[in-house]
Amino acid sequence: MAKIHPFKAVRPTRDKVPLVATRSYQSYTPFERDSRMDYNPYSFLHIVNPGYKYHKEISGEERYKLVRNRYLEFKEEEIFMQDSSPCYYIYKIVNREQESFCGIIAAASTEDYENDVIKKHEDTLQHRENTFKEYLKTVGFNAEPVLLTYPDNEAIVKIISQATEGRSEYEFTTTYRDTHYLWKIEDRDVIDTLQHEFSKIKTIYIADGHHRSASSYLLTQDLKKNNPEHRGDEAYNFFMSYLIPESELKIYEFNRLIKDLNGLSKEEFLIRLDEWFRIENRGIEVYKPSKSNHFSMYLDGEFYSLYLRKTNYEFTDALEELDAQILYKTVLKPILGITNLRTDTRIEYAHGKSDIVLVKSMVDSDEFKIGFGLFPASVEQMKKIADQGLKMPPKSTYIEPKLRSGVTIYEF
Repeated sequence: MAKIHPFKAVRPTRDKVPLVATRSYQSYTPFERDSRMDYNPYSFLHIVNPGYKYHKEISGEERYKLVRNRYLEFKEEEIFMQDSSPCYYIYKIVNREQESFCGIIAAASTEDYENDVIKKHEDTLQHRENTFKEYLKTVGFNAEPVLLTYPDNEAIVKIISQATEGRSEYEFTTTYRDTHYLWKIEDRDVIDTLQHEFSKIKTIYIADGHHRSASSYLLTQDLKKNNPEHRGDEAYNFFMSYLIPESELKIYEFNRLIKDLNGLSKEEFLIRLDEWFRIENRGIEVYKPSKSNHFSMYLDGEFYSLYLRKTNYEFTDALEELDAQILYKTVLKPILGITNLRTDTRIEYAHGKSDIVLVKSMVDSDEFKIGFGLFPASVEQMKKIADQGLKMPPKSTYIEPKLRSGVTIYEF
């Protein structure tokens, strides 16, 4: 049963939250990061990019210690404050398309991660897990929640609905035109009810943040080993998460862009492709797949629709039904010679929110030879793959919502 606990968040004061909050560090170009830090002394980027202060790139343990220093400075300057008692935090995002996401920020259990109460659907890289674990151990906080999803629950919906009737602690709009809201749940009876409702949930799924959750689990093992008085309720036994119901999760596809045809002519490539797909040339008509097992392809200035020949393909488990896996097994690996999707420099990815026209423009620029458009995976597919203990190929899903960093911080 899921252990989802309230915690005492460190967070910006109400007047500074829109200045502090940032997208994830990796989503900025170096120019964007510097521009924001040049004009905004309150940006959370100053904490996670401490080398800016010294006009120097800093990495490893030296960087981690400086991140810790910058974080403590923000607390000393009272840019951050900490709640006096454990709370749940309702976080709502309304994006520019007027899509709404509403969930609860809380502390999830690393024991649940270990015992598969919290299930995974993506592989993680060990070196990234260990690197982030060492980062967490030095800085002592986590500022970006893992996105978890759970089955829709009427009792939780009712609590959220009642809580959001009152004035929010935060309400701010970003330059992306997303509006963010945060409410604090501090009533002990409501907290107990929420904790009880979560405890009845048998399985929760990681939607986004596999490396962060894996690193938090490794951190627990390290700190547990070095603590002779370990009890199991210490803060390091949990990691900050944003839990939203499955019905509110939005999954987009990742389209594939390939730099060459692996030595094949266009005609040779199409003949090889014909073994697996019914191919129709759509010319300049933009084609986007409308259901699973259908793919779009853009090659040499023309769109093609590709329909999988199901009699030739063996559906043995939930992973083999995933379109990203189908494309890998029928095209990317056997025809185009791309065996390692993580390391091969001939393949790049464009998430489906950017639309298939982006794929066309990148191929037309001659940076890539061919592009493939996929149909997005469903929540049910993601769950089935996790339930069967299988792992999706890299870049199989682009999942929303995306939270801002620095709005709530979990200390351990």
